[in-house]
Amino acid sequence: MNPVFNQNININFPNDILLTIKREDLIHPFVSGNKFRKLKYNLLQAKAENKTTLLTFGGAFSNHIAAVAYAGKEQGFKTIGIIRGDELLDKIEENPTLKFAQENGMQFEFVSREEYRLKSETSYIEKLKEKFGDFYLVPEGGTNELAVKGCEEILTDEDSVFNYVCCAVGTGGTISGLINSSLQNQKILGFPALKGDFLTDEIRIFAKKDNWNLISDYHFGGYGKINLELIEFINAFFEENKVPLDPIYTGKMVFGVIDLISKNYFPAHSKILLIHTGGLQGIDGMNIKLKQKKLPILKTND
Repeated sequence: MNPVFNQNININFPNDILLTIKREDLIHPFVSGNKFRKLKYNLLQAKAENKTTLLTFGGAFSNHIAAVAYAGKEQGFKTIGIIRGDELLDKIEENPTLKFAQENGMQFEFVSREEYRLKSETSYIEKLKEKFGDFYLVPEGGTNELAVKGCEEILTDEDSVFNYVCCAVGTGGTISGLINSSLQNQKILGFPALKGDFLTDEIRIFAKKDNWNLISDYHFGGYGKINLELIEFINAFFEENKVPLDPIYTGKMVFGVIDLISKNYFPAHSKILLIHTGGLQGIDGMNIKLKQKKLPILKTND
């Protein structure tokens, strides 16, 4: 585990607003950000239960799939990934995420989108056990009580100076951990990467406080959707701050926060902490799609 640090963003905002980003993306070279946090206690639990196999779910460019594959290998587990989209079966070599996971020992089961929707049903899990034998189940995106426990360790004592803590939201585990470990005078703002209002109920399962709010205006059309405005923002942010942002989660959140600052959403003298949840491994795959669409690619280094 590498040291995580808070980096000030060198933009002169009006009303004496200070913006800082917590570099959780640097926590581990391959299991970055919230994936490291979510897997920490789940892997300890799998060992406590004497499990030798981890099984989980994810899509074509899933940060979670890549992280489970590497962490599993590192910790001595066999890993199985149930992958959404049976059309991906013969496209592993051209998919950087799946190629990485396979190189780290993950066995794949490609399923149709219809079958994938059964991922939370007990009867479906039992069928998977009949096929693969006993395993420790890590949910899609990694969110469960143990994941939230790991994410409660993101905020530290030095973060008590911030009025607002902002993060991207996928399955709700990271923001739930932030809410639980936040101070009562702090406001936690979540920026969903997906369309729809179902996340509020998911977060309420784990969150123990009410000092949070979801801002659903910055998903750019839905999960995995990206346009020229977002690409140019992410590249400009990298040029100015030397902080690479992923386009699925953190990039949209940072865009949203800076847009809200320009619209005077935050009171004067606010100190805002952005949580960089990692996810940079997915950029290679996104850049392949961007080239196909004749769009600029995302920059992650000089």
